[in-house]
Amino acid sequence: MLRPRIPVNPSPTGIVTPHTSVIESRHEPSTPAAANHAPTTPAAPGRLPVQLTPGSTVALAAAGGAVVLVVGAVLVSMLLAVAITGVSLAVVAVVLRLLVKDLQRGL
Repeated sequence: MLRPRIPVNPSPTGIVTPHTSVIESRHEPSTPAAANHAPTTPAAPGRLPVQLTPGSTVALAAAGGAVVLVVGAVLVSMLLAVAITGVSLAVVAVVLRLLVKDLQRGL
């Protein structure tokens, strides 16, 4: 009930080389031709390269340009927000300093 289940691979994907004990137990002569046999299943086809047509190249370039423009606009707006915040804090600091000077002179 609690035994682990080991998955079985029905079709091996490479050259299977039996152990020497298996060869000896069968009483078969070990020949180099028997050890270097081709796999029984064909190899999986490799990944096909992506082929870009002129239209897809233009679309890819346009998409890249759009991404650069959007990221640039976001970064410029963040920089502008920081600059406006800094200027407004500087103005508030100057006004507060003038008010404190006026209060100290008046007393």
